[in-house]
Parts: sequence; structure tokens; C-alpha cells
Amino acid sequence: MGFISDSLGRIKPSPTVALTGKVAELKAQGRDIISLGAGEPDFDTPDHIKEAAIAAIRKGDTKYTPVDGTAAIKDAVIEKFRRDNGLTYKREQITVNCGGKHTIYNALMATLNPGDEVVIPAPYWVSYPDMTLLAGGTPVIVPCSMEAGFKLTAAALDRAITPKTKWVILNSPSNPTGAAYTYDELKALTDVLLKHPHVWVLADDIYEHIIYDGFKFYTVAQVEPKLYDRTLTMNGVAKAYAMTGWRIGFAGGPAALIKAIATVQSQSTSNPCSISQAASVAALTGTQDFLPIRAAAFQKRRDLVVSMLNQAAGLHCPKPEGAFYVYPSCADLIGKKTPKGQEIKSDLDVAGYLLEAEGVAVVHGEAFGLSPHFRISYATSEAELIESCTRIQRACAALR
Repeated sequence: MGFISDSLGRIKPSPTVALTGKVAELKAQGRDIISLGAGEPDFDTPDHIKEAAIAAIRKGDTKYTPVDGTAAIKDAVIEKFRRDNGLTYKREQITVNCGGKHTIYNALMATLNPGDEVVIPAPYWVSYPDMTLLAGGTPVIVPCSMEAGFKLTAAALDRAITPKTKWVILNSPSNPTGAAYTYDELKALTDVLLKHPHVWVLADDIYEHIIYDGFKFYTVAQVEPKLYDRTLTMNGVAKAYAMTGWRIGFAGGPAALIKAIATVQSQSTSNPCSISQAASVAALTGTQDFLPIRAAAFQKRRDLVVSMLNQAAGLHCPKPEGAFYVYPSCADLIGKKTPKGQEIKSDLDVAGYLLEAEGVAVVHGEAFGLSPHFRISYATSEAELIESCTRIQRACAALR
């Protein structure tokens, strides 16, 4: 199709979104499918947040707002960063956007020139490389093995940085692995970044509150205050507050960068939804008591899934520090044959086999830049997790 832009030709549709569509199609055909693909909590948005949205509608808060957020939500975000991260920002240092994905997209669109490089540790969230490509930049993928805890090391970061590097993206806890960086691990990375003053850091902290076993969360600018002026600290309400559909992300950073992001937003979406902004103020300023309760529920599910997957023939599943994903290795399944005689040649084949043979939908590791693995989201009921892991065990046992 000659009318499609060259920049769009550089990217592909999100594999996780594509899987959701495929699952809906199979269910419509009457197939019994359990989808472990969606990256969203199965909990409901807390009532006090819903009530704030209803009150905003009744009050007539249904008009345009300032492009990058109302004063009320910016103040709530400022307080969140102070309370949770020990970071101090002013209103002109805060951007509020239509979801965390939008925050990252805006930042890359506002800053990347052709040839600029973005260092992305793999496994990565599927959208980082494609957003980089769409903005005209070059993704520099740094593989981080299971043996390294799926985490970027200081030495690997140092090797990846060139004079063309503009950003390093750090996501902790991570999608797709749930791996989270300790203070010392982050400090090793920030020490490297101090040696390269032209490199900016995008800290994607969206899973900050979903952490386990007493893990202590830190963010980059908190660990190394000298990087404050070249760090964009991104977060949002989607995961912690079960508000994926409300579409509110936000970030704190240098005023000049925030202003550039506002310019991009002013010519694309304009303001985030006024009602969602009001709800997010309630989320960020209201009770936070349910956060550790929900994290404990996720931890219980994590333990169940890790245990059951490690009992499946040919799978090896590390125990993550946070988020609601596991990223088991299926290396020992490669080369085996299905009961129908088809050879398993890749993690895409593994995912296809699990869907076809047992009706379990998972996302193949190639989508996240590190194979052979697959991602499971355990943000679903315990009963569904037991059933799906039982099916996976059965499917693995049937391979020869």
C-alpha cells in the first residue's frame, strides 16, 4: 500500500494486543480459552475512585482542561513523588498524559532525531523499540539473560552507550519478567550514567507498588540525585489502582522536557480525559491501604504459578520480585514433537501449541526480545491459574 508512511512501515502491531484479539475470536467460535496474555489487574477500581469520577461528571468537569493536566492532578502527582520516591517537583515539571504508554511515546517523539539511539534492555515491554522506531530513533537492544536475573549490568550498559545514545529505558519491576532492581543494582547503573553526561534516563516505574517478599523499591533519580536533571520518572494509575481503562499516565522531569512533551500532546490528543483526571486525584491522594493487600494477593498467585510451572516437564520458571508476570524458559521444549508430529522450533511454536492443544493463551518471548521464553500474566483468579497451569503441565508432558 503506497500511501502508508515509511515510519509506519518500520513498526508492527503490538503482539500483546494482537493476542487479545485472537483470544476473542476463538472464544466467539466456542473454544474454551484461558487467556494469560493481558497485562491488567483483575481487581476492580476502588469505589472511592469511581465515586470521584461520578462526582466530577455531576459537577460538570467535562470540558477541556490544560493540555498536560489540571492543577489538581499535577499537585496530586507532585505529592505522590514526594511521598513514595522522595523526589521534589514543581507543576511545570509534571506532565499528565493519556496512559503511561502515551507518556513514553510523547517523550520519544519530543526528543529523538534520526540516528539517535535508545538503549533498551531485553526482555523489554513490546512497545519500547517500536515507539523508538516511529520517532525516528534506533533501538539498541541489550540482551539480559535469565542467569543475570533478566537485569542490565553496569558493564553491559557501558558497552551499549555510544556518542549517539540519547536515552536509556529502565523498567523496574519489569514487564515481561517481573525482575526489579535493588538499590545497589541501580547505583551501579547510575555510576555508569554519570560518566556519560549526554545520556538521559527514562525510568518506567508503572509496577512500583506491585512488589513481593519485602522488596524495597527505588527509582533512578532517588538513587542518584545528580541524574535528576536528565531523568524522566514515569508512572501512572493503571496497574496499582486497577485503572487500565481510565488512561492516565504521568511523569516528572526537567521543565524544558516537560514543555516539549506538552507541545507534542497539544498537537495530538490535547488533554487527558477530564473525568479520569479527577478520578486519578482521588487515587493518588486517597487511602493507599489496599495497595499492600492487593500486592499480597498477587504474591500468592506468583508462588502458585512459579511452583506449578516448575513442575511442568521442560519448563524453568524464575521467581520474580514484582509486577504480575512470569517469564519461564522453554529451551528444553525446542526440538520436541507434538502429539500431531509437529516439531517445536521456537517459543512462537510453544505458544501456538499451548493455545491449540490446551486452549491456554500466552505471549511468546520473541515479542519481548529474548527467546526461548514465554510470558504469563497471573493477574487472574486462582482457580483459572490452577486450571491453566494444569493444562500447561499436560501439554508439556505430551511432547516427545
